[in-house]
Amino acid sequence: MTDRYAVIGNPIAHSKSPLIHAEFAKQTNQDMTYEAILAPLEGFRETVEGLRMAGYKGLNVTVPFKFEAFLYATSKSERAETAKAVNTLSFAGGAVFGDNTDGIGLVADIEKNLDFPIAGKSILLVGMGGAAWGVLSPLLQQKPKRLTLSNRTVAKAEDAARVLASLGKYDPTEIAAKPFDRLAGQQFDIVINATSSGLKDEMPPLPPGLFSENSLAYDMMYGRQTPFMAFAGKEGASRISDGLGMLVEQAAEAFFLWRGIRPQTAPVIEKQRT
Repeated sequence: MTDRYAVIGNPIAHSKSPLIHAEFAKQTNQDMTYEAILAPLEGFRETVEGLRMAGYKGLNVTVPFKFEAFLYATSKSERAETAKAVNTLSFAGGAVFGDNTDGIGLVADIEKNLDFPIAGKSILLVGMGGAAWGVLSPLLQQKPKRLTLSNRTVAKAEDAARVLASLGKYDPTEIAAKPFDRLAGQQFDIVINATSSGLKDEMPPLPPGLFSENSLAYDMMYGRQTPFMAFAGKEGASRISDGLGMLVEQAAEAFFLWRGIRPQTAPVIEKQRT
């Protein structure tokens, strides 16, 4: 019997995940289907329950449900516990296992696909939603020089900085939270836009002058030239990337969790870019 999987979010029509997982299934000879499902903003739990009852084996979770997915899971991986956000659910019997593959996907894309080492770099992470929380610990595990968090609601960035500092695992990395207007005059080697602003063709209120020499601007949004990417180009960022590679790499990790086999990502990324 064909196993069924899906990605759930709102909005969801733009998602390339069904195409990516179809390529993985073909590549590894897996008998499975994967689709995109729109859930009402106030109906995440009910939608997931319906899919579980219908026999789905697992789900990917995207904006804006990653925090709800964390609460829904009955057990979680260590990386999900650290992030307090879940982007991958696996169903077995009455149990729901939650994992977070965003961080491993981002690190793999930056270091492997873009060949841009993270160790010793200064990083600015913009946004404090579920995607941002998912990448905090994996980024710090690569030993950057410093990590600065910024968000429209600065209290959320301050909360994240306190959580990371309380773990006591990342010295001598400097971890700080700053409002957008206090970023002026600072420069970073890697600037990551983890907000969903690109979905609305909007731009986070970042000041000019953020990009150091030989810097990387990375937008987790994919499939379009976002205002952040245009801003980075005008500001002289050396490398500019969207999040397609991250999407494929995190999908590969979820696929491995579900199917026990790790697909090749490079040909899938190349195909999605053509």
